[in-house]
Amino acid sequence: MKKLLLLVPFLAMSGKMIAQKATVVAAFEKYNIDQTILDPSIKKTPDDLSYDYKYTSTANEKQKVTTAKYDPTKPVGNRWILTAVEGKVPTDADIKKFNKDHSKPVPNGSKIDEASMKVEKETPDQLVISYKLDPTGLPSEASFLKDCRNYLTINLQTKRLEQLQTLNEKPVKIKIFNASKLDLVIKYNYNEEMKRYLPQSEDLNLIVKFLGQEAPMETLSEYSNFAKTN
Repeated sequence: MKKLLLLVPFLAMSGKMIAQKATVVAAFEKYNIDQTILDPSIKKTPDDLSYDYKYTSTANEKQKVTTAKYDPTKPVGNRWILTAVEGKVPTDADIKKFNKDHSKPVPNGSKIDEASMKVEKETPDQLVISYKLDPTGLPSEASFLKDCRNYLTINLQTKRLEQLQTLNEKPVKIKIFNASKLDLVIKYNYNEEMKRYLPQSEDLNLIVKFLGQEAPMETLSEYSNFAKTN
């Protein structure tokens, strides 16, 4: 009897996980949507294509625009080419800082916590599902994502993913900043020729505490001219 009582919470949790996932799977089957949309790896910024990159950061009502190119045919550590900072030729200091900020490889996406999956909205045009990431698969620098929920918006006419939004459910710490708000929206295009999703933009809005005061910060990454290099 004691062993049975110990099993009850586990069985309840397993039942919830199966039910949550089943609801999402049923919605995908209803609209004939490919379930690979759920795979975090297909939504990564590609490291095997060349592309143009524009980065705009806004803080303290000041805006800074940086442009660069990515070339996967170059040796690791030299694949980024900084082209301009505020419309001017970048200095050695600009190049050094940019290369430092972009030297770390992008971590693989963590697995979905299936018990957290939900159908958030269903209209004639859109299906929105949400989920949290399994914290055991998150790298240390992205551990704050365990306290965030992700929302996938799927166009029911095209059956394609339109955007992924990440919202924090509690205050999070990102590097040196404590953020009361995290709102990241990544928009995607599906490339028919390459048969893959490519990011169009990543818009990150934060409210962080700095010197005891809360302040808004925004970064906007824009991608264009994706091309194969072989």
